[in-house]
Amino acid sequence: MKGKTVLLTGGTGGLGLGVTPKLVAQGASLTIPYRNTADVDRLKQHLSAEDFSKIQFVLLDLLDEAAVRQLIEDMGRVDVLIHLVGGFSMGATHEYDYEDWRQDLDLNLNTTFLACKYSLAKMRQQGYGRIVTVGSRGAVEPGPQLAAYCAAKAAVVALTQSIAAETRHTGITANCVLPSVIDTPSNRQAMGEEEAGTWVKPSSLADVICFLASEAAQDIRGAAIPVYGDI
Repeated sequence: MKGKTVLLTGGTGGLGLGVTPKLVAQGASLTIPYRNTADVDRLKQHLSAEDFSKIQFVLLDLLDEAAVRQLIEDMGRVDVLIHLVGGFSMGATHEYDYEDWRQDLDLNLNTTFLACKYSLAKMRQQGYGRIVTVGSRGAVEPGPQLAAYCAAKAAVVALTQSIAAETRHTGITANCVLPSVIDTPSNRQAMGEEEAGTWVKPSSLADVICFLASEAAQDIRGAAIPVYGDI
């Protein structure tokens, strides 16, 4: 990843705490959009002052199409898009509020679309690119009380695979990881810690993501890779 220009969405989140340090250690040049200054401050605790200073942070709403387009234009070059932004929700389908459904699609799918759309346009100009998105085990094994989340993540997988099909013979790849439960502070708070030892560690999932984002993954296209831990 040395010298690669990387757009890392969600780099200040729970999974980002695993992915961001690995990318910095591998020599990537990172741009991280963020919404919450407190999350940036939390990430700062996981990096050396020197590494933290190498990251460009941009206050941005990833559902603002014009802002996303301008961000990517300002970057000049985008070698890699790693899209970590997403969110988990539960509720019985017959009771689920339509506005909550729309918000789930916005957070998990529509942010992915906008980041991919404009990064992909830049990558096509360059003749090189790596796109890595985050689906979910629920995308391929939907469960009860999870209709909105599983539908959104299944759509992320389909979007990624469509991009992979569109970009054959271009030097661009697009792949998706399918984690089960990720061992993040928010998941521990929401679900307790009794089973946390079986969950996927952010650093472990980060290894898979960073490989897919590397030049070495040139022959992997349209994959949806299970990363389930011991669940």
